[in-house]
This record gives sequence, C-alpha cells and structure tokens, in this order.
Amino acid sequence: MARESGNEDIQDKPLVEARGLGVSFGAQTVLRDIDLVVPRGQTLAIIGESGCGKTVFLKTMIGLVAPTSGEMLFDGKNLQQLSEKELTRQRIRFGFVFQNAALFDSLSIEQNVAFPLRQHTEMTDDEIREVVLARLSEVGLAPDVMPKKPAELSGGMRKRVGLARALAMNPDILLYDEPTTGLDPIMSDVIGELILETRKKHPITSVVVTHDMRVAQKVADRIVMLYPVARLAGDEPQILYDGEPGRIESARDERVGQFVRGEAGVGDQGSGVRGRGSNGTN
Repeated sequence: MARESGNEDIQDKPLVEARGLGVSFGAQTVLRDIDLVVPRGQTLAIIGESGCGKTVFLKTMIGLVAPTSGEMLFDGKNLQQLSEKELTRQRIRFGFVFQNAALFDSLSIEQNVAFPLRQHTEMTDDEIREVVLARLSEVGLAPDVMPKKPAELSGGMRKRVGLARALAMNPDILLYDEPTTGLDPIMSDVIGELILETRKKHPITSVVVTHDMRVAQKVADRIVMLYPVARLAGDEPQILYDGEPGRIESARDERVGQFVRGEAGVGDQGSGVRGRGSNGTN
C-alpha cells in the first residue's frame, strides 16, 4: 500500500512549474513574474500575439534559455541547478515540434526521425528502423517517404515528420511551437486532428504554443494567454487568461476577447509598443 501511495504522490506532482519566472534580454523584459503549473497528462495551449514570450517560455522549459529571476522546475527539479549531464538526461524526456519542422535538409526522412535514437540509445539498426516506421505510420506517412529529403515534401508533411521525430524517444512531454504556422486553414485543421490523435495514442503532457485560436480551442484542456510585457500597465499580471477553452470568449479582460476575435492590439493599455517576434520573443 505504501508503494501505491508513493505513486499517487508522483502523479499528483506537476510535471512543469514556473515560479515567479522572469526572462530578460538586455533591457527588454519578455517574461515577468510568471507562476504557472502544468499537471501531468494535461494539454495546455499558450496563446498570445507576437512578442508576448510564448516561445521563450518553451525554451526556458527545456533549459535553452536561463531565467533572469524565479525558477523553472521540471518534474520537481530546478533546471538551472542541474549539471550539463543531468540537463541532457532531462531534455531527452521532451519531444519538441519546431515551428518550421527543423529537419536536416541533407538527411533522408528516415535518418531525420532516427537521429535522436542514434544519438541517445544503443538500439540496433533494425530496432531503429522499426521505431521509425511505427512513428511515421502514427502521423499518417507511408514508408515510401523514408528515402526522400525534406525538400521533396510539402509543408504539412514536414510538420508530420517533425512530430514523428519528437515521438521517437517516447517523451514524457511534447512541446509544439506554432505547429500550424505557414499552413492554410484546411491543413491547420489536419494538424489539429493529428495532435488530438497523438494524444489518444500517447496520453502524455503537451504544451502547444500558438496564435491560432481554432487549434488552441480544439486541442487544449486549458488555455493560458500571455500579453507583451511592454504593453502592460504598471504591475498588472502578464497572464491575462488561464482557464477552460470554452470560457475564453467570455473572459473579463477585453484584450482577451480582442485576441480571440483577431483584433489584437486594439485599445491596448500601457506603452502601446508592439512586441517584435524577430528578437525570438514570441
């Protein structure tokens, strides 16, 4: 019984937790005093316009960006206190689906999906090929894509390959960075369905960063909206909304409604300076 109690304690502990998290690049503050808990098994969508810090939050989650203040915990561990070896061990538990798929142009699709397996496991070639075939099948791609190069595939297919690669290591958490960017509405819906199907097959924690409200409402259990720090009035919180997808349209803060309606930037308080995604602060 004691063992079961211990397992319950682990399951109750959040997988990701930001405590008073702040990130600045020089004089530009991108994240300010963020308190956010992501329970195990939840699919969280983080929304907000360009410059609000969505992608920076993801990068902080995996230790690629160091907090200026506060702390980021993964499975109870402060990433900034880990050695490089320990941090690498933790990062293997993440699957990252990049905005532009981030495939290696010179490698075949098979080699791209197999890459993390060759880097971090001692699996045989046959075992790796079996995993590659299984992951490609899960994302709706046939074996005949394996010898092709990324340039031979459509944007939607490259996104699928990126997801297959992210799943290769059986991660504990999947991070999606703008998964529908550059896709038309039809293909965006297809990617949304793919995220849902992936969740059914792999009931793990997921964080989806997106500006696409349709996708956020479709795939998420919970939505958090960030707002650019430069346009906040005084000490108001950067998180404007944290709740169920079905309630966001009736949020009290008018800026949330403006974003949902595609009117972001209208009637903003604060400095009125638009955030710039070109600085990597999305």
